[in-house]
Amino acid sequence: MYTLLEGPKESLVKKYVRIFFVVAAYWIISITTVFVNKELFNGQHVKLNATLFVTWFQCIVTTCICMTGTFLSRRFPKLVPLSFPEAYPLRKETIKNVIPLSIMFTMMIATNNLCLRYVSVAFYYVGRSLTTIFNVILSYIFLKEKQSFKSIICCAVIISGFYLGVDQESLTDTFSLIGTIFGIIGSFALSMYSIYTKKTLPFVNGEVWLLSYYNNFYSIFLFLPLIVISGEVHEVLNYEHIGKLWFWMAMTIGGVCGFLIGYVTTLQIKVTSPLTHNISGTAKACAQTILATSWFNEIKSFLWWFSNIVVLLGSFAYARVKQVEMAQRHRDAHNSQKL
Repeated sequence: MYTLLEGPKESLVKKYVRIFFVVAAYWIISITTVFVNKELFNGQHVKLNATLFVTWFQCIVTTCICMTGTFLSRRFPKLVPLSFPEAYPLRKETIKNVIPLSIMFTMMIATNNLCLRYVSVAFYYVGRSLTTIFNVILSYIFLKEKQSFKSIICCAVIISGFYLGVDQESLTDTFSLIGTIFGIIGSFALSMYSIYTKKTLPFVNGEVWLLSYYNNFYSIFLFLPLIVISGEVHEVLNYEHIGKLWFWMAMTIGGVCGFLIGYVTTLQIKVTSPLTHNISGTAKACAQTILATSWFNEIKSFLWWFSNIVVLLGSFAYARVKQVEMAQRHRDAHNSQKL
């Protein structure tokens, strides 16, 4: 009996260890990226009112990194330990299969960055806390995944926390209605992106590097009409620091962060699930909120903090419910194999 159970148990432990390191990398890179982007979007030094342009440039940097990695891995395979697969972004089949995901990717990073521009880093957490709710709804619509009663209760808790958080933030000088709306749209886009990622990964044979390259390559073109429509072309051409070296260095650093967060986000979805990815993002944002209030010396009310706690508890309770359900399915599958 011990021998029969040891194999599956060891396999499950290895799976959890791998997930832990991927999630930890996601947390560190994501929090760093948020603070860097906040400075680029409306910080005290950059002062460039062109969020979509900055995001577009980050896509260019990511694409260049992927192209360089592919070239070096082929030219100097012994010096480059990572394997970069061959990419064919202009093939009709590739465009047909990946472009729907790239549209979601463009929508996701555009709305998330616009949300970050208008709201404080501290409120950014609550402003995007509906991701789990949208993921539950969309998973039922597209993947036919039904939720238990306990899961629905947890979702109700998250929604109540979001409502209270918006109510309390509206009493402060940092509240932005348009930023909150972008946060809601960003939550929806992130859920759609997570689901489409699971569907698209088999086409690229599960290659995270390749999918990241395709998304950013196509987003370079998808962002162009958005930049023109938003009027950011005028802002960029008249920017006083457009020819300064420090500005482009800051932009490049933001691009590298964008590349890293794009990679670890896709990797986290790959090793876990769309739902687990969204829950991880919510929990990470809680730690991010504490860091932000300390960094920017912000003082918040008791009810404001309570709304954060409500969202956090609801998210963690939901994660716990899903963890128990996953473990139960694992045991059921093991028992069926024994029979």
